[in-house]
Amino acid sequence: MTESEWRAFVSEGTRTGKLATVRADGRPHLAPIWFLLDGDDLVFNTGKDTVKGRNLARADQVSLCVDDERPPFSFAVLEGRARLGEDLAELRDWATRIAARYMGEERAEEYGARNGVPGELLVRVRIEKVTAVRDLAA
Repeated sequence: MTESEWRAFVSEGTRTGKLATVRADGRPHLAPIWFLLDGDDLVFNTGKDTVKGRNLARADQVSLCVDDERPPFSFAVLEGRARLGEDLAELRDWATRIAARYMGEERAEEYGARNGVPGELLVRVRIEKVTAVRDLAA
């Protein structure tokens, strides 16, 4: 896929991402996330004390896979390094934007208030590498 194609693909509808981080003992950890693109960054939030939150605080490397599980199958894998923030105003703003994508505008404020609180992290991943393939089985 071209850059504009993979950006449109990962931003389509309510596709979730599968985020891979590295545990302290080196084992991988995988978790589904809600996210948005912001320029060259992937943006999401997570609890500071979750497995992925602790992993990101220790090791900033991540991979995110977004796929279409329907034939003829497509996917995009984004790789990069995470930066963590705890500014509550910024966190709530992004939590609300992300919620609008996944829960709709009518529930965005509700989820933004729920997820934009102390103990949550705003995560920005600078996208360094993308592998994206459309119509694998075509």
